[in-house]
Amino acid sequence: MNAAADMSDAPGERTHVPVMAAEVCALLAAGSPRTIVDVTLGTGGHAEALLAATDARLIGLDRDPAAIAAARDRLAHFGSRISFHQADFADLDAVLDRTGDRRVGGILADLGMSSFALDDPARGFSFRFEGPLDMRMNPEQALSAADLVNGESEAELARILYEYGEERASRRIARAIVSARAQSRISTTRELRLIVERVLGWRRRGGVNPATRTFQALRIAVNHELESLATLLERAPLRLEAGGRMAVIAYHSLEDRAVKNRLRELAASGEFILRVRKAIRPQASEIAQNPRARSARLRCVERGGWS
Repeated sequence: MNAAADMSDAPGERTHVPVMAAEVCALLAAGSPRTIVDVTLGTGGHAEALLAATDARLIGLDRDPAAIAAARDRLAHFGSRISFHQADFADLDAVLDRTGDRRVGGILADLGMSSFALDDPARGFSFRFEGPLDMRMNPEQALSAADLVNGESEAELARILYEYGEERASRRIARAIVSARAQSRISTTRELRLIVERVLGWRRRGGVNPATRTFQALRIAVNHELESLATLLERAPLRLEAGGRMAVIAYHSLEDRAVKNRLRELAASGEFILRVRKAIRPQASEIAQNPRARSARLRCVERGGWS
């Protein structure tokens, strides 16, 4: 379950705390890369650490214009060493073609949600805050969570909840959503949370709010996260130079399974080397400081020399 899905913690600061920043820097700085791409820039936490740890220039991508604006402020002192691009990481090829970077020395993808968006009630990602049922990482896109909840069939809602949220009660929750929306449109995070709680009960299961999986599933569907991840995993490693590394931090089993399988496939090709054979997990001290890091898993692959 990823940091965006497990929203049981107290509201965090609006500046995202980077997960396993030291471990990421150790992996990506090892080959003294000239160019690093952070395809999930957020408010710039990992980017700041990487720029401080290396002499590389950094290319930052994010779908969220508000996050990019915050990152610009945070990273302004690095000057021309960093460039900012509002883009989905599935569009990495197009961004690198525009910047003229045929190959790069490092790529980072942190697949978790930043506190910047998660703790903003107006963005509608969290059931902890009353807000519009939105969940769009890119506010400029048309489809919102409210559109899905109020427009999809009961069968499609059940599929989304089961496949993207691994919610075993998906059919019952979908049925309750359809029944509720027949009375009035479901427009807020609170309305959806109460529907789920009426189905599952309001008590937390294993310390996790019963609405967690439903909100995770809808966010993934709204933002086409798994489709974008599949494209990233297919294309990004091919933009690494010899000795270049790609590090990915995943937070739930759907993401981590896709990452693990793709990196193993690359290693089996003989052109890439697994630099992390068993996923790196955060230290207990980091989890104590940042509970949202607890489910993070870090993996890394390196492109070998040219044949």
